[in-house]
Amino acid sequence: MEASGAGSTLPRVRTPEGSTSYDTLTEREWEQVHHVWDLLDEGDVDRARRELDALAAARPGHPDVRIVEAAVALDEGEAARALDALRGAERSADPALFFHLRAVAHYELVEWEDARDDAERAIAVHADLGEAHDLLSRVYEHLGDLERAGEHAELACEIDAEAFPEALEVADSEFDALVESSIKELPARVLEHLNELPVLVEPLPRRELLSAEKPPLSPDILGLFVGRHLMERSSGDVPGAPGVIYLFRRNLLRVCSDREELAREIRVTVQHEVGHLLGLDEDDLEAWGLG
Repeated sequence: MEASGAGSTLPRVRTPEGSTSYDTLTEREWEQVHHVWDLLDEGDVDRARRELDALAAARPGHPDVRIVEAAVALDEGEAARALDALRGAERSADPALFFHLRAVAHYELVEWEDARDDAERAIAVHADLGEAHDLLSRVYEHLGDLERAGEHAELACEIDAEAFPEALEVADSEFDALVESSIKELPARVLEHLNELPVLVEPLPRRELLSAEKPPLSPDILGLFVGRHLMERSSGDVPGAPGVIYLFRRNLLRVCSDREELAREIRVTVQHEVGHLLGLDEDDLEAWGLG
């Protein structure tokens, strides 16, 4: 199981001005749409889902309702459901938002070429959409185009430096040394299990690692344990390496503001993945303080 970074930032839907080719939402319904966005901003995804379902029942299939339905699904970690909601939302009041949300869904499904194309469409409509530039920076990193990734990261930061700050820069050798020192500070009951498996640092998770799970793991994961956890093993197992813990350097650098925070995030991520080695579920991880 993975330790993941912050979810993708989603832009706020814009209330349309002028007429469209379909019946627009009423003023009251637009208030409901914006209320759902407010709930998502507050992290109250469960309530956002309930409010959205009530609106969707009143206006089934409406493009602008489908847009916010996709946003809720993405916050629920249901990228495939979000993509399905967006089928039929092409005529929504905010085409840039439509393309951006579809790009986010493709990104989470490890469909990076489709994500790139839709994010480019989003900024063609709305050049100052910081969320789309930030997404493109991550997409291009996974596609191996670091020059374009850097260009879009800079643009996102110029548009909104608070939401999209520059990624922390740490030399590879310094990062590796920080990993080693951070691991030494782990609790004893965690360290004893690290003798059984290596901790490897990679720039980003490979496509095949993410796609090995159904649904795919998020490309923004900070770490990943790959192997059989201890509860699945038996005395008849053939001796061999039990697995490996991966740390993904660029994802960790992106979510940390300084070296102190980076060291802390490395420790938390390694502990979380050791928990998966032990066969702990998410509730167990929280109880152990490894969530």
